[in-house]
This record gives sequence, C-alpha cells and structure tokens, in this order.
Amino acid sequence: MVPPRRDRRKRPLARPPNGEDGRDTLARHPPRTRRGDGTLPLTLLFRGKVRDVYAVGDAAPTDTTTPHLLLVATDRVSAFDVVMREPVSDKGRVLTQITAWWLSTHLSDIPHHLVSVRPDEIRRAIPALGACPEAWEGRATLVRRTRPLPVECVVRGYLSGSAWKEYRESGTLAGEPLPPGLAESDPLVPAIFSPATKAQEGHDENITFEQVADLLGGDLAGRLRARSLDIYERGRSAAAEAGIILADTKFEFGTTPEGDLLLIDEVLTPDSSRFWPQEHYTPGRGQPSLDKQPVRDYLESLPDWNKQYPPPPLPPEVVAATSERYRDVFRRLTGTDLDAYEPPRFDPAAPASAPP
Repeated sequence: MVPPRRDRRKRPLARPPNGEDGRDTLARHPPRTRRGDGTLPLTLLFRGKVRDVYAVGDAAPTDTTTPHLLLVATDRVSAFDVVMREPVSDKGRVLTQITAWWLSTHLSDIPHHLVSVRPDEIRRAIPALGACPEAWEGRATLVRRTRPLPVECVVRGYLSGSAWKEYRESGTLAGEPLPPGLAESDPLVPAIFSPATKAQEGHDENITFEQVADLLGGDLAGRLRARSLDIYERGRSAAAEAGIILADTKFEFGTTPEGDLLLIDEVLTPDSSRFWPQEHYTPGRGQPSLDKQPVRDYLESLPDWNKQYPPPPLPPEVVAATSERYRDVFRRLTGTDLDAYEPPRFDPAAPASAPP
C-alpha cells in the first residue's frame, strides 16, 4: 500500500456525485494489452491502476442504476503511481481470493458487497463471459453496487511510511499529536484510525476524524471508525497466527439505495495493507514487506528514472520475485496454495438473479 500523504489544512472536502466516482483512472497511464485489460463484453465503467470495473447488463457508462458490478483485479502492477508495462503473474488472483477468504472466515459477519468470486456462479450470472474465461476467471468479483463514501478508512497499528515521516518532522499524524519518543516501525497502542481523502489526481491526503465528521456526519463517521478498528484488530490477530504483522491497512465503504453500510473493494490484501514477516521485524528501521517490494527496490536502484511515465522495463527476475511474494502471503494467511484454493460460496442464489 502506498500510504496517503499528510495534509494538516482543515479545508472543505468536496462530495462526490451519486454512483461510482470513477477515481484512480489510467488517463496518465496508457493501458497495454494483457490479461484482464478491459476486453470483456461488458460496459467498462472505469479503469484503475490495477482494477477494471464493469456494469453487469446492458448499461451505458453514465447509468448508475444497475444493481451489480463486476470487478476484475488484473495483473497490472504500479509503483510510485506509475503502471509498469509487465504484468505480475497471479497478482490479480491473489487480491481477489484473499479478499474472499477474509470475508468468508474472520469477517463473515461484516456486511459487505461481495456476491460471488466463483467462476461457475459468475458465468451463470453473465453468460457472455463464457467466451473469454482467460480474461477474468479467478480474478473477477461480482458485487452489489453501492455509492462509495469519499473517505479512505486507514488504520495504523505501527508507525511507518508517511506516518513516520510526519511524526519525525512534527510529532503528529494528520496534525494530531502522538506520544513522544517513538521510533520507526514502533507499534501504536491502541491502533489509530487515520482517515484520508480519495484523491482524483495524485496521492490521497490524511485528514482528521473531525473532518470526516464534518463531511459525513458524526454518527456515520463514528460507525466507520468503529468498524474499521474492529476489522483491523481481527485481521491483525489472524495475521499474527500466520507469522505476519499487519502494520497498517485501508478499507473502503459504500452505501446501498436502502441505506445499508457495506464494506467494499479489496480487504486486507497486499495492495491495501502493509504486511511484514514477523521473523524479520526489528523496530527502529523500515521493514521488508510481503508485497511488490521487489519492484520498488529495483526502481529505486535506477539513477536515471524520474518516477514519471513511461516506466522502465522490469527484469524477468524482478517480476518473478514479485509474483512469488504475492503467492507467499496467500499461502501464509490461508494455509493453502493458490492453485489448490477452492473459492468460497457467499450467496449462490444472488448471481442467478443478476441481470443477464
């Protein structure tokens, strides 16, 4: 996860329009042809750096009334806000199936938008996908459509990334004071709810809880904080049993037309979370991560790349090492190899009633 940048100014936050907000598009990152790259026979609503979102049924891009969406986690990988040319094999499958694993086990009682990740159920709901299984099977999620809330619900259990940078400079996080004398990667007890904006361009920005309350109302802001901290603590406990430290993570929530608050998007994945191998943890320094760290390390070693588009080519060994990092965190968390994992069932009746 690339943590949101800080911003201490208390300025008004714009409310997004109804329906999907279309954030994080690839306008600055021209797409390349690869698996899961927007070639499905559905209406492409928008394309993120690593995820494509489709309307289910015959819907125009501006239609916000369709009850379901298809999310496809591609094998695209980004670093420093730039999408690389080379896909990372199995990355999309890991993000999709880890989310499904969490929601079917430790988070099964948390209201969420996920309907199905099983290819047979999705194919039954959307028969046209039968013609292109290689573009979506294992990496697609059928979900209920919601109105996403304009806040990233970040929870930090350790002082790292942008939080450490701000603390080192001013002793604060998003302008709020933290205890003195903390070192990089020290635990934060209790964990801190550290919300951020959803930036249309560039990085997200840290904001205070008071700003969230001003934007969404105190009751909803309180529910988001309580639910985010609850999910984080469950995730931290489960990860610890697998020898993994869940340093921080971010959640997204949306509301249904009926007013239900649902957990949406990916959940506790290597892209939305900072996972550290417990066996290498040492406070007072940065920690190795179970994610796309090989890509970041390689790019940091290049003296001539300015971290702007176009990206430099990635060596095959860097791509392979990154793929193995994703597969390894899946094995460690679930206790199952990715290829042997049987996707869970959520609501088998719902896909059959989805629009054809």
